Amino acid sequence: MEKESRQLNWAVLGTGVIANQMASALQDMGKKLYAVGNRTYAKGVAFAEKYGIEKVYDHYEDIFTDPEVDVIYLTTPHNTHYEFMKKALENGKHLFVEKSITLNSDELEEMLALADEKKLIVAEAMTIWHMPLYKKLWEIVKSGEIGKVQMITMNFGSYKEYDMNNRFFNRNLAGGAMLDIGVYALSIVRSFMSSMPDQIVSQWLPAPTGVDEQATILLKNPDGQMATVALSLHSKQPKRAMISCEKAYIEIMEYPRADKAFIIDAETGEKTEVTAGETARALEYEMRDMEAAILDGEIDVMRLSDSRDVMRIMTQLRREWGMTYPEEE
Repeated sequence: MEKESRQLNWAVLGTGVIANQMASALQDMGKKLYAVGNRTYAKGVAFAEKYGIEKVYDHYEDIFTDPEVDVIYLTTPHNTHYEFMKKALENGKHLFVEKSITLNSDELEEMLALADEKKLIVAEAMTIWHMPLYKKLWEIVKSGEIGKVQMITMNFGSYKEYDMNNRFFNRNLAGGAMLDIGVYALSIVRSFMSSMPDQIVSQWLPAPTGVDEQATILLKNPDGQMATVALSLHSKQPKRAMISCEKAYIEIMEYPRADKAFIIDAETGEKTEVTAGETARALEYEMRDMEAAILDGEIDVMRLSDSRDVMRIMTQLRREWGMTYPEEE
């Protein structure tokens, strides 16, 4: 892809927490959003006033056909992504899509084929791919200085009240632990494994609505690397990652947007702190990488192959559980 030298016009669909963080991050980068779309026009107007955005669409779907828009950030619920991605790509827009990027692998593969046909970039807004800390840790592991990755242990648990209309438990909004928090844990697992897991077993507990409230997952790849993942939407756990290598283990707390980790020597117990980046700048790192992919052709920085593998794992698990969403039936 040829390198371009121009400013990209970003538009955002949705005005929730992530959209606010994204607009703030652009301001920190010395830029501002070009346009905003929302199903509720008044919310779009309020959002535009807050961030000095010039354009608010009367009909949110006009975001897809506006010739001035270069890249759209989709921050809407998971189950809307496929439909919106298709419209955006058919109209020549690059896409940055909040995790989980689609509901399942079939949707993702179809969208990637369309993007390839249109020569557009589609990527998942997964903070882990873009935080400087992980880029540093991957290099440390790749160097071999702490030996081969042997075992990965992941925890992520949130205590959510049993409100079955809330998006976390709502089947009509693609709720459940897997797509909401499991995607983070599995992204870490995949990023530190040398190859895709080919042996996966699990247990799950459905919420009253039928979505996955709790799950434990065991994974193993052809290189003998193993991982355990424990997820819950109704019991608190630390967001803790432990990557055990032959000579040391890496411990990361609050891992979705981590800027600090510890490497503990297996023999001496000596603890070394590793820091890089800032948690508060997570969205900025994401968008800088997306711009590099679009303008400079640095597509690998978006780690799309890892996003595809994570989606394959999540799709396989849900199919084994028999857990589907209305859009899949």
